[in-house]
Amino acid sequence: MKVTEHIRQATGPIISLEILPPTKGKSIDSIYTVLDKFMDFKPSFINVTYHRAEQVFKKRGDGSFERVEIRKRPGTVGICAAIMNHYNVDAVPHLICGGFSKEETENALIDLHFLGIKNVLALRGDAAANEKFFTPHPNGHRYAEELVRQIGELNQGRYLEEDIMDGVKTDFCVGVAGYPEKHFESPNVEMDVYYLKRKLDLGADYVTSQMFFDNKHYYNFVNNCRAGGIEAPILPGLKPITNKRQLSVIPSIFNVDIPMELTKEMLAAKTDAACEQIGQEWLLYQCRDLLKNNVPVLHFYTLGKPHVVENVLKQLF
Repeated sequence: MKVTEHIRQATGPIISLEILPPTKGKSIDSIYTVLDKFMDFKPSFINVTYHRAEQVFKKRGDGSFERVEIRKRPGTVGICAAIMNHYNVDAVPHLICGGFSKEETENALIDLHFLGIKNVLALRGDAAANEKFFTPHPNGHRYAEELVRQIGELNQGRYLEEDIMDGVKTDFCVGVAGYPEKHFESPNVEMDVYYLKRKLDLGADYVTSQMFFDNKHYYNFVNNCRAGGIEAPILPGLKPITNKRQLSVIPSIFNVDIPMELTKEMLAAKTDAACEQIGQEWLLYQCRDLLKNNVPVLHFYTLGKPHVVENVLKQLF
């Protein structure tokens, strides 16, 4: 089922989750161990992130070094198929521009179509670890809207090869990212909404937000989107803060603000367990407030300490 169908057919709030593929060499059982605990809450869909290759230097026998590419977290497509088979829950693979050619993207979409996967989340992706600014693949996409356009073309049966005149039409429901506190590369909020609308006009169906820790950012974002002509569902992305180090790490990576009240409570905590409890209570407060305001979905970034999200869900449902 498509994400938009889950939302339309829901009789109450639904939840969704986001997970990372395991690092190369680990079993998919590491994912099942996490997801098993969430099945009682009946998640409607589960996002699986996609990861580009990284360049590393390996030492040769003669003492010199060679630069090689490795992908530390492969398997997104296979994991999505496994989740749908194992749990009978819809999976949403992420697709990214960074590190992938248009042909590689098309082939991934064909694989997903053959597997019966109906949903994708189209993202530009981050700059490579050795880059200050995002650099696209020489034969790839620079912006997420170009990726959305390619998916839309495939949904119309139009493939990259010109001699495929009437190809099989795919039927992907396309999600895109939204930034309640503005994308860090956007000059202002208005332009951020403008570019988001362009993605939706090209065929995207819904928006999943970047994490936020003050609900007013989400509400303002939704209001700005509606004022800008965006009517698509906007799913709030939620993540608990569970230790003091995250107070500086999360803002530096994700360009989000952490409220002063939460910051003070975390800094005053005497133990790691106390920090975790504070983060859990803050997430619970956010969720209850969002539910009062009739959000369609609670989308949880479960990375790090999924048991904190589990504890919140036990108190919500």
